[in-house]
Amino acid sequence: MCLGIPGQVTALFEAHGTPMGKVNFGGVTKEVCLAYIPDIVVGDYVIVHVGFAITKLDEQSAQETLALLQELGTLDEELGVHHEEAP
Repeated sequence: MCLGIPGQVTALFEAHGTPMGKVNFGGVTKEVCLAYIPDIVVGDYVIVHVGFAITKLDEQSAQETLALLQELGTLDEELGVHHEEAP
C-alpha cells in the first residue's frame, strides 16, 4: 500500500537544482522533493507520496491524519520504520 502521508517541513534546501526539504512525520524525518509545490516554507504541512510533496494542507488536518494512521498501525509501515522484536 502507498498512502500520501502528512508531515511538517522543517528545512529547505536544493539538490542538483531541485527544491528539497526535510519533512517530519510525527517523529520520523525524511528528505522529500518539493518541486511540485515551490511556494512551501518551513513550518508548512504537506502530503507526501513516494518521496514527493504533492499538496499543502493545514496543521489540524495533518495532525488528525497522522493520529489516525498511527492508531491503525500503518504509519510506521508507510514510512519504512522497522522495530526490533524483543528476544
